[in-house]
Amino acid sequence: MANRATREEIVGVADDLFYRRGFDHTSFADIAELVKISRGNFYHHFKTKDDILEAVIQKRLADRNAMLERWEIEGKTPVERISSFIDILIVNGDKIKLYGCPIGTLTSELAKLNHPAQPDAGRLFMLFRTWLRRQFVTLGREADADVLAMHLLSRSQGAATLFNAFQDQDFVQREVDQMKDWLKGIAAEASTPTGDKLPRTNPLDAS
Repeated sequence: MANRATREEIVGVADDLFYRRGFDHTSFADIAELVKISRGNFYHHFKTKDDILEAVIQKRLADRNAMLERWEIEGKTPVERISSFIDILIVNGDKIKLYGCPIGTLTSELAKLNHPAQPDAGRLFMLFRTWLRRQFVTLGREADADVLAMHLLSRSQGAATLFNAFQDQDFVQREVDQMKDWLKGIAAEASTPTGDKLPRTNPLDAS
């Protein structure tokens, strides 16, 4: 139990440091100092920083899966569940403002480093893409569910990046409101039997 607790603490600290400082700028020593364990004990759990990275990615996947499962339980309709995704920009706003999106920043950094774990990190985006696609299918938009999922995912990522760049709370609130208005329009079209099943708005226009 002690070994497992120590390993989980190492992964938790590494997850936080990779997010705030970046993977490349976080060392073994940085992690060990915060966990307060010796180098020898550290190497007992992880031999390389890439081993820690793999564990961090698995932790993030597990955490996001748990979050999606919670949204499935709490949201009575696809619109409510998708709205929970949109609200991440507000719920995690303080961290996003300072450090950007934890998924986007990691995948971008690993791509720049040409790191072999980049495809594994990309699974985090695929997790959300698949989940959002399923919500749009349930909403009645099976024909273009993946297009809608990718549009919303990219719009959210863009908003997170600009929020981090401009530090503008009003901007991110407007983006959230516009995405929810767009979602209401999509839901309204899906409920109209003779309506156009493609987005009535240009995918680049969330209003």
